[in-house]
Amino acid sequence: MSKKVPVVKITTPDAAVEVAGLPLEATVAMADVAGAMREGLLAFSAAAGLVVMQQMLTEELTSIVGQKHAKLVDRVGNWHGTTTGQVVLGSQKVAVARPRGRYVDGGEVELATWETFASEDLLRQVVVERMLAGVATRRHVDVTDPVGVAGKATSKSAVSRRFKAATEKAMSDLLARDLTGLETAVLMIDGLNVADQMITVALVITADGTKVPVGLMLGDTENAVVVTDLLADLVARGLRFEHGILAVLDGSKALRKAVVKVFGERALIQRCTLHKRRNVIGYLPVDERDAVDRRLAIAFAQIDPAKGLKACRDLARQLDGPHPDAAASLREGLEDMFTVAGLGVTGRLRQSLTNTNCVESMISICRTTTGRVKHWRTGTMKKRWIAAGMLEAERSFRRLKGYADMPVVVNAITAATNPTVTPANYAQVA
Repeated sequence: MSKKVPVVKITTPDAAVEVAGLPLEATVAMADVAGAMREGLLAFSAAAGLVVMQQMLTEELTSIVGQKHAKLVDRVGNWHGTTTGQVVLGSQKVAVARPRGRYVDGGEVELATWETFASEDLLRQVVVERMLAGVATRRHVDVTDPVGVAGKATSKSAVSRRFKAATEKAMSDLLARDLTGLETAVLMIDGLNVADQMITVALVITADGTKVPVGLMLGDTENAVVVTDLLADLVARGLRFEHGILAVLDGSKALRKAVVKVFGERALIQRCTLHKRRNVIGYLPVDERDAVDRRLAIAFAQIDPAKGLKACRDLARQLDGPHPDAAASLREGLEDMFTVAGLGVTGRLRQSLTNTNCVESMISICRTTTGRVKHWRTGTMKKRWIAAGMLEAERSFRRLKGYADMPVVVNAITAATNPTVTPANYAQVA
């Protein structure tokens, strides 16, 4: 008799019984996996897993049609030999035999265990993760897990097909995401250029500081029409803004125009102070940039927004003579630099909400994931890749720095955009 060793359970006993009447214990005969032991622990684990899978399939089929060869009067089905199918193992598909059953009144016995192991969802996930990490389609076979079993679905064309299917689903999920349940507090919008086309992306920050990618739209430029359509789509999918919303934007006039058009008086606009600083010093001689940038940083950090605004206007007057274009750049949209400060927000949360770093961080991950793409064939391909990058970025998101003070922001936005509503009756508009 071969020695038996216990195998770690992959689910709770109750869940196992509930799903498919599976046994509470599964064992593996050492003789069944002796060959795989010589190829390393991963190959041994894979071989053991395949043995356990066979036991699970057998137990499930037994629970449905009864023991093989048993004389059962009320038998609903019969064992019907075996058939060959493919299951996902690591980053490939391997062919295995599985028990087969048929009901007495006709029809194949479907096994939930088999559906789970044969599902390609995990394989697609692995393909997407490796593609976004920069592994070329032709190299996937080189990084396949050494599981000790010859597999399929590692060719360049197979990987490409699965990546396309997975990213199409990612794009569909992102563009159809239901937004009605989001307690939206802040909306950040920015764009990235992909092969001479602009993709505008949107990120929501909820009342508890959670960052959520919510949409994207492709256009030739970051123009008001494209952004308006993007925002209208968000509203159509349930984005709530009756209680007020803070839009944090870069210096684009098109973004501001679209926000005002869609949200009207329910939107407060905060322009990115970092963009403003870069824009202003771009008009200055190199030897004067550091001094002016320091003055701008101090002005934008003023606790009293009135003092900060006055300091910027004083600086603009001083720049009028020697650098009139720098002065004009500073004055453009200057009041929008102090919106968050005017709400009484301080500390780390103020730093987080006076720039577009959150959405730019997401865009940076998108750029990294698309860095190896050399030939952009269609606009749909661009949207697929960027959508996948946005959802990949979401996996690594942390809550907004200073999120503990978000209730202050929510109440202040509500009070500023709904003058008749107080925090006590906020639920009336939320």
